[in-house]
Amino acid sequence: MAKKGKKYLEALKLVDRSKAYAIDEAIELVKKTDFAKFDATVEAAFRLGVDPKKADQQIRGAVVLPNGTGKTQRVLVFAKGEKAKEAEAAGADYVGDAEYINKINQGWFDFDVVVATPDMMGEVGKLGRTLGPKGLMPNPKTGTVTFDVEKAVKEIKAGKVEYRLDKAGIIHVPIGKVSFENEKLQENFATIFDTVLKAKPAAAKGTFMKNVSITSTMGPGIKVDPSTVAVKA
Repeated sequence: MAKKGKKYLEALKLVDRSKAYAIDEAIELVKKTDFAKFDATVEAAFRLGVDPKKADQQIRGAVVLPNGTGKTQRVLVFAKGEKAKEAEAAGADYVGDAEYINKINQGWFDFDVVVATPDMMGEVGKLGRTLGPKGLMPNPKTGTVTFDVEKAVKEIKAGKVEYRLDKAGIIHVPIGKVSFENEKLQENFATIFDTVLKAKPAAAKGTFMKNVSITSTMGPGIKVDPSTVAVKA
């Protein structure tokens, strides 16, 4: 394990590792323990009681955070004709078909999210080996394979985040920046917490939310007490 720096160790002293904090306290602490020289991202992590190896226990989707992520996403849309015009009008950064497929094959990656109309997936699917490992492949489950390109682009620009269970059974999601007001981070956290809770697979047994924590880009993890999160009915 890499040796932790002095600033990290100082920050760690402020955190009681054995305690799960109320969400408002946890957010305060995330700000106190952030020592980055830039506006760090605040990330939530959910360790779930599911088996990631089983197809019926996979969790994947997307949700629009009420206060955005603090990052402007660059959107590439694969579409033709009217749908291409619709994507441009909605604010997509890049819109096209074959020319962008060629550019990606040549190593171009100046984008954060890819949207494609279903009729383009035959061609876009050929980029699977390139886009897949980077988590950039359009997917109907996250709303990025759709004919409603206007809605898709606008939601991404408004702060839509994707979430996906990793091999260790954990979901990592950005919930904003350290510079956000506490209430805004809390609202974003509650939205993703609620979404993950509702995504519980029928096949999952036992405790679903095993461990919830938040952290800043370089700061230590802070455990959150799930019972303190206000979940919308």
